[in-house]
Amino acid sequence: MSVAKIGAQTFSKKGTKLSRFLRNCFKYKALLIMLLPGLLVFILFSYLPMFGVIIAFKKINYQLGILGSPFVGLDNFKFLFATTDAWRITRNTIMYNLLFIISDVFLAVGVAVLMREIWQAKATKFYQTLIILPYFLSMVVVAYLVYGFLNPQYGFFNKIRESMGFFGINWYYEPKYWPFILPITHWWKGLGYQSIVYLASIAGLDKELYEAAVIDGAGKWAQITKITLPQLTPTMVIMFLLALGRIFRADFGLFYQVPMNSVMLYEVTDVIDTYVYRALVQLNNIGMSSAASVFQSVVGAITVISANYLVKRLDDSQALF
Repeated sequence: MSVAKIGAQTFSKKGTKLSRFLRNCFKYKALLIMLLPGLLVFILFSYLPMFGVIIAFKKINYQLGILGSPFVGLDNFKFLFATTDAWRITRNTIMYNLLFIISDVFLAVGVAVLMREIWQAKATKFYQTLIILPYFLSMVVVAYLVYGFLNPQYGFFNKIRESMGFFGINWYYEPKYWPFILPITHWWKGLGYQSIVYLASIAGLDKELYEAAVIDGAGKWAQITKITLPQLTPTMVIMFLLALGRIFRADFGLFYQVPMNSVMLYEVTDVIDTYVYRALVQLNNIGMSSAASVFQSVVGAITVISANYLVKRLDDSQALF
């Protein structure tokens, strides 16, 4: 077959695909029109801001602007790794996030399963509202609620200890308690909201499966382990993979507001985000903070892709992409 014929066939195939694409666009034009507003918002707020990535590789001169400022290569990234605190902030960020990622999945599933067992409509609405409300509180409000419990003089916990004959604890000077206080605060605030995804998945399960299980004599535990959890596995895997993308990003409010930025607690509460924020306030160098954000995003993307690859090797149907 001549080169000309091969070229003609290739062009014809491309033309066929293009014409098929255009026909489908015309066929589903109503859906495409509905898609356009969301697509425009996504482009405006997700893709156009990516232009700012260049800030991470420049030494910003406000008189010259972003484009006119000189390139400094990877000098801004040295800020994270050259410091003596690099190990501490990296360790805290990864360890807390690993705890949150793993525990959030299992605890949120547990809450969703328990909520499903409440058959009374009014009770279900009451409990759902009760567990979701903390999510809508500002972290500043949460920080002062925690402070109400931990205040060295008038805190609820210290009053209980004093009534039992023990001395009060200056919680904001004792790092050993905060690896427990921070996760408890995190779970109290966010667990109800995270359980909504699993609750929606459970609501979509075929009720005939449970009816058949009851007829076969299966109890509640058997229904949960043999029907509910296997059906929730794909959702759990997806949520786990998405959460891995934030493994180098910490909840700034949780780690900065709740410990009240106490210097004595930095050993167990200082993470990449709080460290970069304090450096930005002190040095006013947005190039360094941008470099930290780029580093977190790149590592997060690599983590998600790697984890998805492993999941795909084990079970292709469970992979995110």
